[in-house]
Amino acid sequence: MNPRAPQLRRITVVVLAVLLLGGGSLGYVLHARHRTPPTAAPDASFGPIEPGLYYQDSATGRIARRSGATGPPVTGGPACERFHAVPERALCLRKLPGIPARTQALVLDRRLGEVKRVTVPGIPNRARVSASGNVLSWTTFATGDSYATTGFSTRTSILDLRTGYLIKSMEEIPLTIDGARHHAPDVNYWGVTFASDDNRFYATVSTKGRTHLVEGDLRAWSAKALRVNVECPSLSPDGTRVAFKKKVTDGPAPWRLYVLDLADLREHPLAEPRGVDDQAAWLDDGTIGYALPGEGGRVSDVWSVPADGTGAPRLLVPGGFSPAAVR
Repeated sequence: MNPRAPQLRRITVVVLAVLLLGGGSLGYVLHARHRTPPTAAPDASFGPIEPGLYYQDSATGRIARRSGATGPPVTGGPACERFHAVPERALCLRKLPGIPARTQALVLDRRLGEVKRVTVPGIPNRARVSASGNVLSWTTFATGDSYATTGFSTRTSILDLRTGYLIKSMEEIPLTIDGARHHAPDVNYWGVTFASDDNRFYATVSTKGRTHLVEGDLRAWSAKALRVNVECPSLSPDGTRVAFKKKVTDGPAPWRLYVLDLADLREHPLAEPRGVDDQAAWLDDGTIGYALPGEGGRVSDVWSVPADGTGAPRLLVPGGFSPAAVR
């Protein structure tokens, strides 16, 4: 037997997990796996968090910033594979080298200095910071759950910086589906997005072959399903809408971007015809940002599209990934 066979099988499982549950393109995963991670600390010239569009420069693995849609990029930020920021706080996810896969979640202050670090199993997938910077969440893909026939599952954590309390996994939160308490060993959460009160949140839950949008309450420690076939929600700045990806086909690019009105749960598709495998970011009240596999051999690109379903996709950052807007 090839002594490296178990290791190769584990690598294959992790890559398949990302493809099936929405962790990014295959090209990006392989690129990140073979790239030597640069130091996490930003260059001194990068400066504190300022308003602008932040994204990972896929060529270097470092975070860059643009102050406007056409302005020159400021490079040399921290090295992150997933990144999210608000004016007072940032969250940087880095994959640590070696097998089994591990992720380092770095909490950064407004000057991008390290406040806290948490190491969790799996590979980086989603990152979100609440508007106040007090509550953070991250999702990784992990392997080895006995109930998962494909050998992988998600791990979603929530950290409250006000108390220091870390919820290592959301799987135990009491869940209600169709008005009844739901119990199942295959429950997985990913893609948390926070409301402005630092208490209410939205996320995806997967169980029994279906995905649901759930609304959660941190203080009450409860969650209820609102709608099926909603993945990777992103709450609008005004708290009234959720951008999400919806599975519309069983083909190789099954997801399309939609926006859901939380008042009446009506949805509309966005004017992006390609399959988007990302947790979209609200760049402002009327614009959605997201990553797609890159053109011309690039690993990934950052695009935008109007949130009301009109217009057309617009290329913002060639060679960018993990967009986040700081307003």
